[in-house]
Amino acid sequence: MSRPLRQLIAATLLLAAAMAQAASGVPLRLIAINDFHGNLEPANLSLALSDPDDATKTLRVAAGGAPALAGLVRTLRDGTPHSLVLSAGDLFGASPLVSTLFRHDSTVQVMNALGLELDALGNHEFDAGVAELKRVAAGARFPLLSANVFDAASGQPVFAPYVIKRYGGIRVGIIGAVTKSTPGIVVPSGVAGLRFVDEADAVNRAARELKREGVNAIVAVFHEGGEQRGDWNDERCPGARGPIFDIARRLVPEISVIFSAHTHQGYRCVVDGRLIVQGTSYGRGVSVVDVVLDPATRGIDARRTRSINLPVLNERSDPTARERLIAATPALFADALRTAKPDAAVAEQVARYAAEVAPKAQAPVGQITARFTRGAHGNGDSAAGRLIADAQLAATRDSGAQIALMNAGGIRSDLDCNGTPPCTVTYGQLFTMQPFGNSLVLIALSGAQLKALLEAQQRRSDGEPRFLQPSEGFSYTWQADAAAGERVRDLRLNGEPIAPTQRVRITVNSFLAEGGDGFTLLREAGERVGGPQDLDAMLAYFKAHPLLAPSAQPRIVRR
Repeated sequence: MSRPLRQLIAATLLLAAAMAQAASGVPLRLIAINDFHGNLEPANLSLALSDPDDATKTLRVAAGGAPALAGLVRTLRDGTPHSLVLSAGDLFGASPLVSTLFRHDSTVQVMNALGLELDALGNHEFDAGVAELKRVAAGARFPLLSANVFDAASGQPVFAPYVIKRYGGIRVGIIGAVTKSTPGIVVPSGVAGLRFVDEADAVNRAARELKREGVNAIVAVFHEGGEQRGDWNDERCPGARGPIFDIARRLVPEISVIFSAHTHQGYRCVVDGRLIVQGTSYGRGVSVVDVVLDPATRGIDARRTRSINLPVLNERSDPTARERLIAATPALFADALRTAKPDAAVAEQVARYAAEVAPKAQAPVGQITARFTRGAHGNGDSAAGRLIADAQLAATRDSGAQIALMNAGGIRSDLDCNGTPPCTVTYGQLFTMQPFGNSLVLIALSGAQLKALLEAQQRRSDGEPRFLQPSEGFSYTWQADAAAGERVRDLRLNGEPIAPTQRVRITVNSFLAEGGDGFTLLREAGERVGGPQDLDAMLAYFKAHPLLAPSAQPRIVRR
């Protein structure tokens, strides 16, 4: 074949490919995780999904772990010519020992190996402050994004607001933003010198900038979320509510795909023609969104967007449950679930980190008779919350403490009973449950101030209260249908009513003491006395009580 003929054939093939692309568009697969929190190992992670054979029941399956996640991501990428792997924040922070002990460098290195291409920052990435965050970021082969975080002094953005990628000659802008509530849910030192602005305003501003640069295909990634009552793949999203849905309604129309996070929920909602997804947390699920880039408009053809949330099944997943879930999954993605295998290189990497922390993580600290769950079970306080509050009260009683209160958001895992009771509890389990390293602070409140503090647990009339977990001996009634300021009733300490003028000594962690989780009244509390770290208090409690059983008696009576 002559050279001119070869050139003609090559040109013809290129023209045919260009014409085909112009007719069909450029396919792009977006693969997202959120709220990974450094869960490199599967440990006892599991996922409760709708039973494919009976929607009124749930099917719990083992899920997660970086090796299984990496294997599924690789399989999903192999099935499409163009793909992007992203994180919607809280990639690290509030993490198990296998991440925290390495200052989260272990998580970043594993994500490098997995092929992560961007992380839209979450609130927990700020836990140790922006200087430490930038140190961790220096080891990442992916950018950290946030369009709504600024230096309070200079007014300059602290992180890039977006990145621009190119697929089939079409540019795509991906914008990141973190919940504007971050200053209220991170220790003050973590956000010192930073200003967090409205998420929708910041993302719209970035989108307009992208438009001026000629970028019409725009995806938004928010570390903010919501909740709903349906299956995680039910586009109807019954009962959908939360900040992300309010934010979505305010965004410019060019943004048709929204990845969300923060609430650790699974959903795939279409609201006003806009897709909003979240894939639970801890690497147990991934959100997959297949879009088509239109060569004519150079934007996303929203009519052709397809999406699904998929479980990250692992080697511990029950084979029967696995097959039932796969059989109920659309064929294209069922094949990916069936053929995905744990990534051997990532598994070796995680094993090295795990081996280094094993002596500390696996050290026994005590025993339990059953699992301490952190679910409220409709009563406001949980077995895990009661355990932590009791430990904190015991650690500060000699300093005068009468009550201890623990924020539910600071309880990062259940305390599992692995095997036949009595089950051995390890240091690693306690660390995973309380990873922040907060110190205890003893404060003084009047009975009236204590009531006001508890009334502040209800932030929105249509939302669930953020119940502080109470210690033994303290109880009260929560009247849910009462007017604001009148929900907390019959406060009692050791069976005796607490008078409004009565002085009460209360132990909280340092996060709460600085007004964390919106409990700003605690910031003004006086007579402060420092105490031990929260984890040390728990270790001491186990030493004093070598065998512990979950308390089934709620201390908050809900009516």
